[in-house]
Amino acid sequence: MRMTTIVAILLIAIGLIAFGYHGFTYTTSENVVDLGPVKMTKETTKTIPFPPIVGAVALVGGIVLLVVGRKKS
Repeated sequence: MRMTTIVAILLIAIGLIAFGYHGFTYTTSENVVDLGPVKMTKETTKTIPFPPIVGAVALVGGIVLLVVGRKKS
């Protein structure tokens, strides 16, 4: 496989994943109170959103790169 084909397939996959998930969520824990044997923690859920335009650009870019790579062959 040519390098352009591999990059095109990766871009298409990233575009489809971005459309499917709409973001990345993770949880963090922090100590609120730490008094000897008494410990309290707070869990916070944070989300990093993926705008739909990112998925669209990656998908279209991968398709264009795939088509251009095939025409040169």
